[in-house]
Amino acid sequence: MDRQKVIIVEGKSDKAKLEKLLDEPVKIVSTNGTLSSEKLEELIMLVEHEDVYILVDADEPGNRLRRQLKREIPHARDLYTRKIYREVAATPIEHLVKILSDAHFEINPDYLLEW
Repeated sequence: MDRQKVIIVEGKSDKAKLEKLLDEPVKIVSTNGTLSSEKLEELIMLVEHEDVYILVDADEPGNRLRRQLKREIPHARDLYTRKIYREVAATPIEHLVKILSDAHFEINPDYLLEW
């Protein structure tokens, strides 16, 4: 059975931006910034046998969430936006494309042509 790729992000705008960029089936899960223990448990069950990537904001709440997720989902791989952009949603398309391409995600060429 093939493992599904899952990207965990903080917000809905992060999720929407990534959905436009990706050209392959990827489940994008938004935490809405924080995770209660109940929601964290649900997330762990959802992704425990999947290829998980964490792409959160480059700020203290994002770093806290990343640490929490890495403790509970140690097989998750980290993807980072640059600190100068702070938020995934504010990260330029070209930089997100590089982050995702470097992690071997397929990028939607039609979306890139818009830029």
